[in-house]
Order: sequence, then structure tokens, then C-alpha cells
Amino acid sequence: VQLQASGGGLVQPGGSLRLSCSASGSTLDHVTIGWFRQAEGKEREGVSCSAWDGGKYYAKSVKGRFTISRDNTKNTVYLQMNSLIPEDTAAYYCTTIRLCVVDYQTGFATVGVSDNWGQGTQVTVSS
Repeated sequence: VQLQASGGGLVQPGGSLRLSCSASGSTLDHVTIGWFRQAEGKEREGVSCSAWDGGKYYAKSVKGRFTISRDNTKNTVYLQMNSLIPEDTAAYYCTTIRLCVVDYQTGFATVGVSDNWGQGTQVTVSS
């Protein structure tokens, strides 16, 4: 499956954006999708995960502000980002994951993350 992230942009602190991860080449019915981000000079980190069985996982840093959802009829996974803060500034990527599990320190952990990252979409939170 090929994934393409889109929907990024420049937004003021407190604002909202909705990212889309569109799939082609296969359906998402039995595919777990994760959103990751990488800020300049920092390592890539997991943001949220939409498991194929309906499970949803969030990093502690975004829980309560971000909401992940999917529409399998459109082969798309969304990341609704509200109450954005400058620390959310990063390039956001989506990719397939074999498994997401709860991690009580970070929010969630992943197993079997695909390295097919695609181009990502830039989110900049600034006044």
C-alpha cells in the first residue's frame, strides 16, 4: 500500500488543522496506520495510531488535543489537530504499522513500523 500525507500548513497557536493519509494500491480494512512527526534537529516520534480493529492510541503530548479517525470507504486516515502549540511544529508522516500497544510512559509503542515514509506534510505553528 502506498500512503500520501497531506493537509499541513501554517497555523497560529490555538488553531486547528486536519491531516489526511490517503492510501492507494490496497484497502485499509486490515491495516494499522500511524502518524509520526519529526521536528528539525529531533528524532522522529509517534503521534497517534489507528489500529485496523478500531483501537486508537495517542502520544501523551497530544492526547486530548488530537483525534485520529479513519474512513475505510475513502481509504483515508485523518488526524484532527486542535489547540496547536509551537511544539507541534514538525513534518508529519503516516505509514503502516504491524502493531500498536499502550505504553504508560509515552502513550503508545509500535511494532513493525514500515520505513516507507513518503514525503510527509509540514505543520508550522507560529504567530
